[in-house]
Amino acid sequence: MAEKSNEKLFTEFPPVSTAEWEEVIREDLKGADYEKKLVWKTHEGFSVRPYYRSEDLANLETVHVKPGDFPYVRGNHQKGNPWLIRQDFDVCLDKPTDANRKALEMLSRGVESLGFNLCSDCEPTLDSISRLLKNINLTGVEVNFTGGSATAKALPFIVKYFEQSGVKPTDVKGSIDYSPLTTLALKGKFCCDTDSSYDGLVNVLNAAKKFPNFRVIGINAHVFHNCGASAVQELAFALAMASDYLNALTDKGFGIDELTPRIRFNFAVGSSYFMEIAKFRAARMLWAKMVEAYKPASKENARMSIHAETSRWNMTVYDAYVNMLRTTTESMSAVLAGVDSLNVLPFDAPFAEPSAFSERIARNQQILLREESYFDKVADPAAGSYYIENLTMAIAEHAWNLFLEVDALGGFREAFVKGFIQQKISEVAAKRDANIASRRETVLGTNQYPNFTEVADVNKVKPEAVTRPKAEKPADALAQPLVPYRGAQAFEELRYRTDRSGRRPKVFMLTLGNLAMRRARAQFSCNFFAVAGFEVTDNIGFANVDEGVKAALNAKSDIVVICSSDDEYATLAPEAFEKLSGKAIFVVAGEPACKPDLEAKGITNYISVKSNLLDTLLKYQAMLGIK
Repeated sequence: MAEKSNEKLFTEFPPVSTAEWEEVIREDLKGADYEKKLVWKTHEGFSVRPYYRSEDLANLETVHVKPGDFPYVRGNHQKGNPWLIRQDFDVCLDKPTDANRKALEMLSRGVESLGFNLCSDCEPTLDSISRLLKNINLTGVEVNFTGGSATAKALPFIVKYFEQSGVKPTDVKGSIDYSPLTTLALKGKFCCDTDSSYDGLVNVLNAAKKFPNFRVIGINAHVFHNCGASAVQELAFALAMASDYLNALTDKGFGIDELTPRIRFNFAVGSSYFMEIAKFRAARMLWAKMVEAYKPASKENARMSIHAETSRWNMTVYDAYVNMLRTTTESMSAVLAGVDSLNVLPFDAPFAEPSAFSERIARNQQILLREESYFDKVADPAAGSYYIENLTMAIAEHAWNLFLEVDALGGFREAFVKGFIQQKISEVAAKRDANIASRRETVLGTNQYPNFTEVADVNKVKPEAVTRPKAEKPADALAQPLVPYRGAQAFEELRYRTDRSGRRPKVFMLTLGNLAMRRARAQFSCNFFAVAGFEVTDNIGFANVDEGVKAALNAKSDIVVICSSDDEYATLAPEAFEKLSGKAIFVVAGEPACKPDLEAKGITNYISVKSNLLDTLLKYQAMLGIK
């Protein structure tokens, strides 16, 4: 048997200092700006360096925390990574038997946590709740009810059913998402005087008093995310909302140990993979520190209960199957970060009532993460990552600073009434929208690499599904409400306008000259115009301008895009423009140095990577009479 060696691996290689690495990097940049080339300026308000090293962990106390230990940055569990596979669906209490049948089917297919989305105008009764929950094993299944004030109305009947079920009160697990401040955020006002005084919170706490593991206060942070907020804002405003509730309820005589086990944080999980992992880790840490200030009897009461839902903001109507890719990576972020439960949205959620197929896929995404990827086996696998540990602390620092700004304004309610929260979110949302419009941020299948042949079924996809909703302040509102939307909607509305017109303008690639340049520019231009739902015709190449123009006219093209090299545009573009004789819109692919000369000859249309894609395509739709 070979002798064991205590020598460390790779000792023959000398250590390389950060200064040495930086010197090599700057040499490779050859004078280019380091900050612009390699440093990521995030929506969260901080910069991310191109690499991190062990020395970047030196002053981070959290790296020495074990899983399950305060401040729970590494999760609530000492071993493993258990999370509940949850599935939410709409429930009409006029037909509780149908909903019950669907719930039981979901449970038989791997779901462990049910989310009943109660309709706002339904009137709950003990009979409807009893039929909804019939044959559901309350000791093994978490039951959750969403719908804000609707859940508060249903709670007395839910509790009555629990009492009649004979189940041990401590075995009942679940939640409602009652949150007066969520109503204020989305409607600009409270639903009633009870909400504005937080007496409604007192009522739900007292109603569920016998069931200590049933959470009745929802901190609905996903609302901020789905209005375009950054991860820092989502976390900061969630903490501010929770702080308002804690302050109000402790003033009403509740102790911190009574309150925190009743609160559930409902977050969205976005597309920035590592950022989202760090967000959840930072969230647990900040909440634990906040609760610690109230001096709980047990630090276990400082654990944050997190339910996550995949991002609605990130979903698309066009090329909807890509949504499955989005929700898969989002799910991975949430699970690796140690959330307590997760709901994966069906891929068709933005435009239709989810089908049996889409719901099945949504469930199976989580089952695959557990049963085939073994994501439940290891607690906090991200621990010790130089990058994620630093992201965690950066998010925590910036979220806490933003929380303090809100607190200085008097807390969440006052800051919202003053418009501070709306302003902060709208600033980030506008940047994100601008990045999508200019393709600095890719929405696959929507503003980049669209499905060329896809046409929306206007009988099934309604205009409201693709149109960004407008913010309207009710006359009796206290503040301007937030309006959830999806990042893709501006482009979807653009393409839907083409589909609804009943015509597909033809865009012809007039490919001439240099092979490499004409191919590259033709591919770029095809993608560019296909985003608007235009029919594109690519070509291998034409021998001369006459041949290309003749083919374009024979194809009855609405737009002709000349694709060649900058040098050749000086002669080829004017010749092609003249021979088209205004029979089609003439476009030059690129921003050639000879552009001023071409413009002097009447050539006014150009597309390039510098173009604002959305504005440019809206212009061409207008030129073609598509409204």
